[in-house]
Amino acid sequence: MPKQPAPRRKAWTVTAKGKRPNILIIGIDSLKGSHMSCYGYPRLTTPHMDKLAQGGTIFEDCYSPHIPTTPGYASMLTGRDCFGCEIVALRHRAGMTPKIKTLPEILRKVGYNTTCVGFRGNAASRGFSKYLQHKGGWHSWAEGRLTIAQNLNETFIPELDRLCKSKKPWMVLLRHLDPHAPYLPPAPFERMFYHGNECDPKNKSMKPVLAFKPFRDFLASWMPPGISDKDYVIAQYDGEIAYMDACLQAIFTALESLKALDNTIVVINSDHGETLYDHDCYFDHHGLYDNILKVPLIIRYPARVPAGKRVSGFCQHKDLVPTLLELARIQTNLKFEGRSLMKLVRGEVASLDSEFYITECTWMRKHGWRTPEWKLIVALEPDFHFKPMVELYNLVQDPEENHNLADKEPKVVAMLRARMEAFIAKREKEQGIENPILHPGIWHGHLEIGPSFKSSEQAYNTLHIGSAAQAERLQARQKGK
Repeated sequence: MPKQPAPRRKAWTVTAKGKRPNILIIGIDSLKGSHMSCYGYPRLTTPHMDKLAQGGTIFEDCYSPHIPTTPGYASMLTGRDCFGCEIVALRHRAGMTPKIKTLPEILRKVGYNTTCVGFRGNAASRGFSKYLQHKGGWHSWAEGRLTIAQNLNETFIPELDRLCKSKKPWMVLLRHLDPHAPYLPPAPFERMFYHGNECDPKNKSMKPVLAFKPFRDFLASWMPPGISDKDYVIAQYDGEIAYMDACLQAIFTALESLKALDNTIVVINSDHGETLYDHDCYFDHHGLYDNILKVPLIIRYPARVPAGKRVSGFCQHKDLVPTLLELARIQTNLKFEGRSLMKLVRGEVASLDSEFYITECTWMRKHGWRTPEWKLIVALEPDFHFKPMVELYNLVQDPEENHNLADKEPKVVAMLRARMEAFIAKREKEQGIENPILHPGIWHGHLEIGPSFKSSEQAYNTLHIGSAAQAERLQARQKGK
């Protein structure tokens, strides 16, 4: 029997109605909503974003279900889940699948100028017409305080002037690296939320942090020599947020001066949260606990988004693209797993997804299932924290996820696992692919190990970030050593 030709893929179409607004997506790496004052944090970390939020809508239950940065932005910029965009790993080695279109590709088809600032070369950043990279990056304690957000402003604001002079609408992604570690905010932000002696020898809270072999050299390279107080480090994270927030005000002011603010859909979002001192995942962003999964989301667009509104109900990164297309009155025949957040805003639904699939492929490889009441986490290989292969948390009684109930509640584990596996099977069938978390390649970057770790000891002794020699030199300065 002769081979049948493959069916022709239906051409994708995009149409726009009326005047098209500008779109500014401010992606703030590692930002925890719970450390923003507009989300109830007692420290005034985000006064400028708070003011912007007063003119828009705050989403209180937004999640980044696929951790960390690369799959997070992939979902944020495509409207697809991890099966749709086929990205799960931080170190995704291939480009994004050509089967799907990104938001900038969609917008370019209806006449948008599109610019990406600070996110060149990542698979999730495909499709922009222009890429800009600001000067400066991460460095150590010896090199001084960081001014990354100001460097971004110096690169972006001239581009904003250029875009606003054009007759075309524009879309920009700003990828902010504050407050990502290292937490080294400039003065006066470094002491804004801390008074005391961060090197008090009586304080032992940093002892386990600096004993964690995979991270200790990196952490020691940017923390003060002799650091002993974890609260100082957390205050530096908060200082980073406040510094970045202050720099954002210059952008908001520029938009106002250019008379572009009210005709711009402004989105504040994060690719993931931050662990800080929780769950032994010190000052990083790995794991599937809610301190990583839950992210802030603010949308301001006076023409169509209510001012001063707070919306509860689960939503995810995949819902952003359908939302922006609805707000901009752009229609397409492209498929999305996400749905418009305006359904929540208008009260048409209580939640876009009451339960959902979660994955992580950063320093560990795991997946799981989250409902309003329960969180199931299943390790796909041993992790370097020596955590159990199965974790179960009651999110109502234990919202900080400190008490693993997997052994006590086997029926709940079985029920959640069945729901997760049914969802996986459904999505695999729909997409015609195997779940990408099962075969992410050499996700950890160590070719000599192969695709997975065989034991926690192997992972602990293999994974490492930072320079041991540099850390030793810096920390040796303590007490004149």
